[in-house]
Amino acid sequence: MDPKWSYWTGPNSTDEAGVSAPQTKRELPVLLVNEVGGVRGVLEAHVEFLKKYFHLITMKEFLKNKTHWSKKVQAIYLWWHKPIIDRELLESLPDLKVIANSGVGMDHLDLKLISNFGVKMANTPHAVSSSTADTGMALLLASARRVVEGCQIAVSPDTECFAADWLGDEVTGATLGIIGMGRIGYKIALRAKAFEMKILYHNRNRRTEEEEQAVGAIYCTKIEDLLQQSDFVMLVVSLTPQTHKLIGKRELELMKPTATLINIGRESILLFNPGPVVDQEALVEALQTGIIKAAALDVTYPEPLPRDHPLLKLKNILITPHLGIRTDETTRMITEEAVANILAALNGLPIPNEVFP
Repeated sequence: MDPKWSYWTGPNSTDEAGVSAPQTKRELPVLLVNEVGGVRGVLEAHVEFLKKYFHLITMKEFLKNKTHWSKKVQAIYLWWHKPIIDRELLESLPDLKVIANSGVGMDHLDLKLISNFGVKMANTPHAVSSSTADTGMALLLASARRVVEGCQIAVSPDTECFAADWLGDEVTGATLGIIGMGRIGYKIALRAKAFEMKILYHNRNRRTEEEEQAVGAIYCTKIEDLLQQSDFVMLVVSLTPQTHKLIGKRELELMKPTATLINIGRESILLFNPGPVVDQEALVEALQTGIIKAAALDVTYPEPLPRDHPLLKLKNILITPHLGIRTDETTRMITEEAVANILAALNGLPIPNEVFP
């Protein structure tokens, strides 16, 4: 057998005398991915690592020889929601044991359907937290200090001088309202504390008093109170039926006319398609009419926006191409976390980040 298609079943075991017993080998389990590289494929830089533990096949290879691969695939690794998991695919994979998702959000999966096939599910919440929090603070700072617009002025061949009244907003001492104080939201609060910001938050579950004091955060039972007091409102929520259009016309009108809305939550969804967390039509109107001062979005609905979308024509908005987790280190950690989940499932061990329907 080619040694690259074999793996150790586990760490060395020891006998009663403490002497290491020899390890055993068997054929690598087959892992299905959408593609390698491209727009929706696992990163080429991660392939060598994945092949240490799995026999990697793509959807194209699977569909080309379905009869051969159907009973061999034991795991699926989703990268950017692909491949699409539907009943037809599940029915064609009788030995499938686990689906590992890259990232936290599972809204693109029918969890009950998958569970009914006896398949485990897992995500990678730990790997994404810090880089997403960094992105949130980067958007806040860039929007407040008009960094992108300033860069354009600085490099423009038409610029002869810098206007004295070209001003941004102060971040130090400003009030930040965080909607969604989970793992990522709390890391944003830690970063905001370093900027001496006043922190308000709204969440389904209140943090402990000790956690609040550590970042100086004040809990708002009602989202309305947070919106009315904040200079910057940052959305860090998962997309669910409950958060569908969480921020609409009414909520935007509650915000200060000098406030900025920042969204690093989730907008696109494949399964039940309720639409975005932010009502984008209402946001366009709010930005056009001065209901709020500005917005900074790392997520839109859809992604990317149609090139004629009115949000793209506004000067008081900053849009980035879903940069939240896009660093070399974070994507590597996501894949490592996903592999740990898969190997645990295949070896009948507790899955570190199992997700239940």
